[in-house]
Amino acid sequence: MQLTVSHLVLRAKQLDLEAVQHLAGRVELAGVIGQLIHTLQTERGASSIYLASGGQRFAAERQAAVDEARPIEATLRTLLATQLAPAQGATARMLSLMAWVLLDLDALADLRQRIDQHTLTAHDAVAAFSRVIAGLLELIFHVADAALHPEVSRLLVAFVHLLQGKEAAGQERAVGAPMFASGSCSEAQQQRIVHLIDAQERSLQVFEEFAEAALRARWQQHQLTPKVAHLERLRRTLCTAKPGASLDKALSDSWFEVTSERIKEMWQLQNELVQCLRQSCEARIHATQQDLLDSEGLLRQLRDNPPPHTNAVDRFFNATEQPEAAPVLGAISDGSDATMSSLVGLLETQSARLASMEVELDAARRALHERKVIERAKGALMSRLGLTEEAAFRALQKTSMDHNRRLLDVAEATLSLPDLAFAAQTPKTHQN
Repeated sequence: MQLTVSHLVLRAKQLDLEAVQHLAGRVELAGVIGQLIHTLQTERGASSIYLASGGQRFAAERQAAVDEARPIEATLRTLLATQLAPAQGATARMLSLMAWVLLDLDALADLRQRIDQHTLTAHDAVAAFSRVIAGLLELIFHVADAALHPEVSRLLVAFVHLLQGKEAAGQERAVGAPMFASGSCSEAQQQRIVHLIDAQERSLQVFEEFAEAALRARWQQHQLTPKVAHLERLRRTLCTAKPGASLDKALSDSWFEVTSERIKEMWQLQNELVQCLRQSCEARIHATQQDLLDSEGLLRQLRDNPPPHTNAVDRFFNATEQPEAAPVLGAISDGSDATMSSLVGLLETQSARLASMEVELDAARRALHERKVIERAKGALMSRLGLTEEAAFRALQKTSMDHNRRLLDVAEATLSLPDLAFAAQTPKTHQN
């Protein structure tokens, strides 16, 4: 088959349509992962109180969360299986992350059994659930990083960071609940709460930057509610108490209520973001299908009405005929020339749209890149110096403030520094 302009233009549109359809499938995958994260966060919070209270409290709430999570787990397994089809275009990295997620899902049964048998502490249970959720978040991050359409990519960036902020809020609920339930706190637990509060703020700032205006305004309005003010008072109670001092156990219910209210608001925003993502994909699919139909019609018209430029040139150079004005490519003199002009316009419009998309995608990619570099730098410090996650982030943050440099710049420098060089710059107090 001889290659023609029509083949190239139509194939480009078809590939664009296939890419958006694949992206729509990834959005559905991200939505189900988000649902599972939410139910596991609820189960984690209930399990922490259940264990801290010696099984006396939140047994029913914990079982309800388990029952809710199981069908979502099954749905996720089905969706992951569909990604094996070559047509889905899953990368090796994505399939590896899916394998990791499946390992975590397979381990949930044993984790739940150990909680039933009270062979785990509340802290260990929170850590175990958090590791499962971290793998799910990483898979969603990879889905967002692969998005090629700016309107969808921006929403996915907002979605990823909302989920990260919500996960930090869920961990805060799970860490604070046993502190109140047991009536005591430690310095390590207090530092963990401070770290989680900071993590929420950083993630939610990015969410606000990339989310639609209505969702951003709604979240900002929620920050002014009495329950958020109550949460701040309880946070101060936890963070300012002397290590080992007694806490009022009666505040356990209040803590769980106000932190759950915060998570519930994020959950509603999460659902609305998923709807926005679906609508954006549907609109993009419809627009691409329309472009494809328009291209087919335009090219059919072009084939049926070839432009008369060849005959015009022949007449211009024929000495026996009266010379005509030299033909100008793209000049609109009849229906055929109009068709050629339309084809040129179609190609120019497509090029301009792709250029605009690249500018918008660059902003989304920068946000995801920054998150990736900071997480890698934290991991490097944890591995090199034996720091906790909180201590590693505080070391990066302190260096950023001391040297008046962006956190991203410090993270990038950290990844390029030899171990001994950074060890010399890191205060010993961070190594806990």
